[in-house]
Amino acid sequence: MEKVKNRWLIALSAVGIHLSIGSVYAWSNFTQPLTEQYGWSDSQVQLTFSLAILFLGLSAAFMGHFVEKYGPKAAGLVAAAFFGVGVAGSGVAVIMESLTLLYFFYGALGGIGLGVGYIAPVSTLVKWFPDRRGLATGLAIMGFGFAAAIASPIMDALIQSTGIANTFFILGISYFMIMLLSSLYLEKPPKGWLPEGFNEKASTSKMKVNEDLAQLTANEAVKTKRFYFLWLMLFINVTCGIAVISAMKPLAIESVGLTAGAAAALVGVLGIANGLGRIGWAAVSDYIGRPNTYTTFFVLQIPIFFFLPSITHQVVYAVMVVIVYACYGGGFASVPAYIGDIFGTKQLGAIHGYILTAWSAAGLAGPMFAAWMKDTTGSYAASLNFFSGLFILALIISILTRLDIKKIKKEKESKEKLVS
Repeated sequence: MEKVKNRWLIALSAVGIHLSIGSVYAWSNFTQPLTEQYGWSDSQVQLTFSLAILFLGLSAAFMGHFVEKYGPKAAGLVAAAFFGVGVAGSGVAVIMESLTLLYFFYGALGGIGLGVGYIAPVSTLVKWFPDRRGLATGLAIMGFGFAAAIASPIMDALIQSTGIANTFFILGISYFMIMLLSSLYLEKPPKGWLPEGFNEKASTSKMKVNEDLAQLTANEAVKTKRFYFLWLMLFINVTCGIAVISAMKPLAIESVGLTAGAAAALVGVLGIANGLGRIGWAAVSDYIGRPNTYTTFFVLQIPIFFFLPSITHQVVYAVMVVIVYACYGGGFASVPAYIGDIFGTKQLGAIHGYILTAWSAAGLAGPMFAAWMKDTTGSYAASLNFFSGLFILALIISILTRLDIKKIKKEKESKEKLVS
């Protein structure tokens, strides 16, 4: 009989991959050094980050079938190769002072590694944890958010001590090794496998099992209104959050006068908030429901983005951006479970990949808009009020989503009554 792997070690392997690729969230550590040393504009430097997120979303959408066909181990190894070469190759681009090469290595190759590495552990962990859907998605995506807390101070120290190019070389090799080792343990559970005691808990009502709204294929899902509602909500949440993330270090220096070292430390702390928000909101959503969770994200962030440009107190400023980071991370962690709730698990991975194209679009729109505002007005803060308006739109969409779900539930109940 084949020995079944430990699902908690599978989870640890998934976290190892996400801790590596999630370092993309600490990109703002490179913004100021690159603009100062090579004279590139903020918009030119931020395009590197935006391209990485663009290719992340596109590769996640189009490589989902690869993950299913060849398994998470092969997908993880492919991700390790692309991301490792992408980051290390960025060092070559810096030495050659070529923005084009930086876009190619970090943006395109690194972005493909991000996308493949992102979806492989998520789809795998959902299968290993049928009894804990919220926890599984939180675990799978938590490491991605925590990564900046680890990477930010390391990047800052390496840039100061070894230079920008050598920092890329060291990080590229390190991430490749971590992802390689993590991928080797990844594996799908055996067909028909269930956790010990799963059936007993379900039958004795010790475990709450929510009935999904429907069981749709990916092609069926994209024909529904709620697919586009969910896409737009994720797009807005990511656009606003990622704009702040991509420029957090210079934004903190500009807004409340933090030193470069203190701003780098804040980026690290916010990485923790991002990670905790992912597992925390995912767990909370199991109790209050995904629609309530998303509505809460927008209600919290509307006033924060409106008042943030006028905040000068460092502690108040830090608390507000901590909430933004937590909601940003929570949006990602809640999406897979939200998809399962309203579309079922028949093709959850494929639908998740399609939804993540919102991340691609947001990764391009948010940082580039914030950088354009900085180049145009001389301040990143000028874009924040605009983002507050976007959150008002997202709140309206979240209400429309709830109404659509309520309508479908009523129709479903009516059909069941007619059958019975």
